[in-house]
Order: sequence, then structure tokens, then C-alpha cells
Amino acid sequence: MVSQEQRRRQLAREKFLRQQQRRTQARRKANVRNSVIASVLGVIVIGSVTLYTTGVLKGDDKKANAAADVTPSATPTSKAPDPCAKPAAGSVEKMSWKKEPAMTIDTSAKYSMKLATTCGDIDVALKTAAAPHTVNSFNFLAGKGYFDHTKCHRLTTTGIYVLQCGDPQGTGMGGPGYTLPDENLKDKSLKANTYPAGTVAMANTGQKHTGGSQFFLVYKDSPLPPSYTPFGTVSDAGMKVLQKIAAAGAQAADPTSGNTAPNATVVINKATVTKS
Repeated sequence: MVSQEQRRRQLAREKFLRQQQRRTQARRKANVRNSVIASVLGVIVIGSVTLYTTGVLKGDDKKANAAADVTPSATPTSKAPDPCAKPAAGSVEKMSWKKEPAMTIDTSAKYSMKLATTCGDIDVALKTAAAPHTVNSFNFLAGKGYFDHTKCHRLTTTGIYVLQCGDPQGTGMGGPGYTLPDENLKDKSLKANTYPAGTVAMANTGQKHTGGSQFFLVYKDSPLPPSYTPFGTVSDAGMKVLQKIAAAGAQAADPTSGNTAPNATVVINKATVTKS
């Protein structure tokens, strides 16, 4: 027969075991909850780092041609009606070369580039003497039809104000297979780390001498270090086309590439470089 003292001890022991069991269960729940929170935070941090390091102006040959690796991406704006026409018939041709083309331009002459886009013609006066390698490359690529039917894949509307083009892939990762030396980085127009509206400059990886075919057109004064070859100036009529494209706004950042594509359908139907 169990005495009262033994019964009391048994009840106390059972109570202690129940308490221990509840504490163990509580710890397990807390661990699971913390693990879930940590996982979610990890995804957020990784996503934030990815967006931060993709930069604004990405680039050629899978090297993330970035005009400013720490510049904020475009803030998406409400989508306005597309101000541009449908692209001309045709498709992008895949081309690649192993080395920079031989110099064929007359560096003492004046050259201009016309981008016949779905949004209007953008005429650019090229800085031949100051950026001969870059101008020579554009003369070569345009002559091959390299830019024809390509999309301008990125529009930034905060931080810096540029339209980026020149990638046949339309992703920000394409290029001609070769790179160009940096040129004209002391251009007198680049003051106080600012690329003025109307500037046409090369995108690059953030490293020296890594320009390829991607370039950006500045539609509003933009704070950037003098690291991107300025090789042309947009005409007044071309600036009106750029302003029309910018006014239509940009899309939300693509989760894969980080590109903020313009709402306008900006396609270069044909690019030509001519000697004047």
C-alpha cells in the first residue's frame, strides 16, 4: 500500500516531468521559429546585396558592365502609353570578334552617328580625335549591322538619368567579343564628377579598359565618376527623343538581370556612322 508521503513524491515527480516536457517543446518551437526567421532574413539580405551590386549600367561579355556599381536602380514609374512605333521588320544578328578592329577611320575628320529608333532619330556628333578607338569601333560595328534591331534595355530614372543600349542580347550581358581602351576621361565637359545631359559614353565592368559595345545616353545631368569614355554628344532634336522616352518611365527591376527596362519600346532599327 502506497503511503501519503510516497503518493506526494510521485505526484511531485510527475509534475516535474510535465514541466520539463513543456519546456522541451517550447524550446523546439522557438528553434524552428528562429530558423524560419533566419532563412527569410538571409533571402532578403542576399536579394538586397544582389540588387546593390548589379549596378546601373551593366555590360559586355558576362562581366556586368557597370557605369556605377553602387548607383541606385531606377524607381519604377506608372506605365504611360507607349510613345514609340513598332520595330521595323528584321532580327538581331549574332556577331562576335576576337579582337578590336583595325583602325580605318580618319582621326582628323568629323564623324557622326545616327540611331534610327522606334521613338525617333537620335543624332550624335562623335568625338573622333579624343576617342579614336571607340569611334572606330562604332564605325565598324554599325557597318556590320551589329546594332540593327537591338533593344535599349535599361532606363534609369533616379540617381543617374541614362538610357543604355548596344547589347544585341537585350540583357545587359552582351558584347562584341573584344574590349576597348578607356579614352577621353579628362574631357572638359566632365566637371565635378558629373556627366552632363547629352553625353554619350561607354559602359564598362567598373574595371579599366573593359568597354565593348554597350553605351549610355544621358538625358539629364548625372553624378558619375570620370570612368566611362565620353565619345559623343546628342543633338537638340535627339534630346527631345530621349526626353520622350524618359517621360514614359521605367519598369520594375528584372529579378534576374536587375535591368529597369524603359516602358517605351526603344529599338534601334538601324545605326549608321558617317564621315562629314
